[in-house]
Formats: sequence, C-alpha cells, structure tokens
Amino acid sequence: MGKRAYVFPGQGSQSVGMGRAIADNSRLAKGVFAEADEVLDFPLSALCFEGPEEELNLTENTQPALLTTSVALWKEFEAHAPEPDYVAGHSLGEYSALVAAGSLAFADAVRVVRARGQLMAAAVPAGNGAMAAVLGLDRETLETLCRDVSTERETVELANLNCPGQIVISGSSAGVKAAAERARKAGARRVVPLAVSGPFHSSLMKPAGERLQKVLEGVRVQSARIPVVANVCACPLRSGDDIERALVRQVAAPVLWEDSVRWMLEQGVDTFVEIGPGRVLSGLIRKIDRKANVYHVGDPESLEKTLRLL
Repeated sequence: MGKRAYVFPGQGSQSVGMGRAIADNSRLAKGVFAEADEVLDFPLSALCFEGPEEELNLTENTQPALLTTSVALWKEFEAHAPEPDYVAGHSLGEYSALVAAGSLAFADAVRVVRARGQLMAAAVPAGNGAMAAVLGLDRETLETLCRDVSTERETVELANLNCPGQIVISGSSAGVKAAAERARKAGARRVVPLAVSGPFHSSLMKPAGERLQKVLEGVRVQSARIPVVANVCACPLRSGDDIERALVRQVAAPVLWEDSVRWMLEQGVDTFVEIGPGRVLSGLIRKIDRKANVYHVGDPESLEKTLRLL
C-alpha cells in the first residue's frame, strides 16, 4: 500500500442528524460536541442532531457544525487508525484538517470558524452575490469566459476547481448570471445555481479575509505535525505562519481541490479517507483518479468498516 491522506469536507455536506450516532457511541466524540457547546455558549450539538435545517444552513452555524462533526469523527477514528502522510480539507474542511494535524486546538478552531462564517455572511449584502456550478467545461475556457464577462461593476471568478468538468464560479449576481449564459453557449453540460448566502472564494470576500486575519491573531496557529495540503496553493504547509497566511487568503481565493488531490497522487498517495458528513469529496476524488482507494468515515458503521479495510 502507498501513502495515505485523510480529507475533510466543507459546506454543502451538512444535514440534520449529523454526528448524533457517533456522539451516542463514542466518549471521545461526545466530548468534542460538549466542548463546542461550551466554547460557543449555545447548543450547537442540538442544532446538528435535531435542526431545524434552515438554522443549520446559516453560514455562521454551518461552519462550526461541520467542523465539530468532522473532528468528533476524527477523534474516534484517530484512536484506532494509522497516522496519515497528508491531510487536506475542502474550504472550511481545511480547519478540520488543521485540528487533525495539531496546528489548531479544537476550541480555537471552532471559535475562528464561527467568526469566519459571520464575516463571510456579512461581507456582501444579501442578493448581491451568487455562485454556480458549471459542469462540462474545461478550466481554461471557463477562466477566459469569466474574464471576458467581468467589468469594473461586475465580478465573476473561478471559485472551486473540484474535479475535471466540475468548477464553481462566484461573484456578483449579475456577473454569475452572465457567465452562466455564456457557459451554456460555450457547451457546458449544465449550470447549477448554488443555494449559498454569498460569493464565497471570490475577490468580493477580501474584506472578510482582512477581518479574519484579526481573529486569527488572537489564536495560536502552531506548526503542523502532518503536512497540510492547502487550498490556496495545492502544496504542503507545516509552518504556523504559512498556515495562518493561507487561511486569510483562502477566504477570497479559489479552492484548488483537483490540483491538491493530483499533487498528493504524485507523491504516492493511493488511499484517501474522507472524514465527515456526506461523501462529496469521495466522489470528486474518484472522478480525478478512478484507481485511488477511497474510504469514508461518517458514522460508527462506516468508521468500523474503514478501519477493517485499512
């Protein structure tokens, strides 16, 4: 067997009920949810376990909820699994990866992502920004198309480069709409508007990134025990200073997920374990390389199955 990478999902993977089973079956996981409730001073665990869905889907709640669920699963998995060669996370999931790598204490991470969600939600007035998934166009064509559409008043940029033929664009509402129309004419198989509250991972988020930097100054970002393959560069980071700079840039920079996975494959990674709710990253990794071994840890059953297979 080659090298292993453990990866953590971002927004879009949340669902009501997530984490309940692992909290009921693991003392370690239950402790993570209890710590989040205490740190945030509100019952985040109840929101994860019981909803309501519309409240869970608010960005400022989704971000700490997904982080907490992923770290709870990680804590129980880590107690029995071999240490990985690399960790990575998709957007918000990078914070879960940093906790796993020992760069961020969980209490600090949950405070930061709560603030991150609030800052991102407030960065652009509701209705002024949008995101859409473009299926079936290559990166170069879509990048040129976005550049042609963008003006001084309207912005549209590549936001999530997920896998071949799946790229998310982000920007002003009018910019995304215009780019979506051109993408269809250029041969995109589908263009799917995303139900999000803002133009995440676009330059319109720069004010949120600047404010996040001040939040990060109040926590200790340590050197990572395990290399963290960062979204902004698709390269491994270990130094606390490098990681902090990457987290600030990440808010307004594209998520280079396909590039990150390809870099890990080039280093000899042949086994990926997605740790967290849903299977979004598992699907993307399989589209990037069908030969990769991909496993999932999302509840006690999948955790036990993955440990057996590893």
